[in-house]
Amino acid sequence: MTPHESLRAALVQAAARIGASAADVALERPRDAAHGDVATNLALLLAKQLGQKPRAVAERLVAALELPAGLIRKTDIAGPGFINFFLADAQVVGALPAILAAGPDYGRSDAGHGAPVNVEFVSANPTGPLHVGHGRQAALGDAIAALLEWTGWRVSREFYYNDAGGQIMNLALSVQARVRQARGLPAEIPEQGYQGDYIRELAERYVAEHPRDLEGADVEAVRRFAVRELRAEQDRDLQAFGVTFDVYYLESSLYTDGKVDETMRRLVAAGHVYERDGALWLKTTDFGDDKDRVMKKSAEKGSDYTYFVPDVAYHVTKWERGFRHAINVQGADHHGTVARVRIGLQALEMGIPPEYPEYVLHQMVTVMRGGEAAKLSKRAGSYVTVGELVEEVGRDAVRYFYLMRRGETHFVFDVDLAKSQTDENPVFYVQMAHARMTGIFRVAGRDPASVRADGIDLTVLTQPEEAELIKELADFPAMIAGAAAAREPHRITGYLEGLARLAHAWYHKYRVLGEPEEAARLVLARAVRQVLANGLTLLGIRAPDRM
Repeated sequence: MTPHESLRAALVQAAARIGASAADVALERPRDAAHGDVATNLALLLAKQLGQKPRAVAERLVAALELPAGLIRKTDIAGPGFINFFLADAQVVGALPAILAAGPDYGRSDAGHGAPVNVEFVSANPTGPLHVGHGRQAALGDAIAALLEWTGWRVSREFYYNDAGGQIMNLALSVQARVRQARGLPAEIPEQGYQGDYIRELAERYVAEHPRDLEGADVEAVRRFAVRELRAEQDRDLQAFGVTFDVYYLESSLYTDGKVDETMRRLVAAGHVYERDGALWLKTTDFGDDKDRVMKKSAEKGSDYTYFVPDVAYHVTKWERGFRHAINVQGADHHGTVARVRIGLQALEMGIPPEYPEYVLHQMVTVMRGGEAAKLSKRAGSYVTVGELVEEVGRDAVRYFYLMRRGETHFVFDVDLAKSQTDENPVFYVQMAHARMTGIFRVAGRDPASVRADGIDLTVLTQPEEAELIKELADFPAMIAGAAAAREPHRITGYLEGLARLAHAWYHKYRVLGEPEEAARLVLARAVRQVLANGLTLLGIRAPDRM
């Protein structure tokens, strides 16, 4: 067991001894090294359970602790009840053998116990190329899925797309208009239609593939063609971005498979539906909504289902496919749908939890170039595409930049910074740290994998910078677990930049080869290289050996 694992287990047992239950114990490294190597707020969490003040609980926990010999050299209680631990010197360097032994698996855990989880993201309508907002969602969703995989969940990445409805018909009519214009016929793109050169390109390819329909008269054939072509383009952009999906779910299948009608019947049977003004309404106010919602429009308005019903039906399929955990990564403009979808699922009375599905919402992206907002794509018509961004900046930089900030914050993508090869560019800075660690072994003429911790006296790593570096490496598994639980991949980029900063400082200050500490420092260099590689790999970013 690592020192953190040993300490966590001891705290769980101590809590039981004082009559409390602590299924999970959070450990973190204090920002100020004077406050110890590891700290926990367990006493504050147990105070209410025990009906005592946190500091009194902390004192009882410390008294009940049975720690392995040689693990801790000092324990302090600080403030209202934080417990600070100072690791024994041998325990600090003890993290290094564990890192080398685990290798690419260092940081993984089995918290999810193999349970299935559905992560839905991007889910862009096939009405045009993917824009930079879709790119942020792709990076965020893929990183959340990877974090869950690293922590023991069985993840299914899912893309749900609307291949029917008003927007798709506007797409078809837009392409149809371009087909007719190309033949010299009068035609106007609908008011809610789509502009941009890609519509013209679609029209040209349609004519080439359907030589007998020179006027685009078969609007259904135009629709099928446009959806197919745009879905293929979106897939190419996502593959270039390093994102793949396990499932593509068509909205149209909800109708052809009878899922929408079945959902409506269930809602009616549950007694939460009524008719008014020729329309069918769901009594969402029974579940805390500010007003009831239309589920099916009146005959005079077309008798169509509103978007609300297929959304509910779609999430029923997730539940019925065995996903008791489902995460939707969507833009902040979907905020209004969160409560309504959950209410619809509750109204079905199928035993679905009220917090199902879980939502992770992200804000917009602004692309800056030369200190100004980037010009819109001529091809897309009204936005910058993620494909153009990846082509200009590179996949690694785009993915890293998208993940540098919390998803719920608006993000400004600085193209010039992302393209620069300086320490100011965070992805370059982190990748350079990995390359520098690799360079040590290249100069030594050794394969990093040949360096072992067995039989090496690691206690010679006594410099303050070395101790800080090792402690940072030891924090990696807990950081991954926390980022996964919070659905916050930006914690990884922050961690990697902090680790790179320590690694660069150590690299510049201390020699490795030819020094008495060479063997131990090679172990440290390999451990740093491994953790940097693990973090970058998790985010879908290369860990280069040379820059």
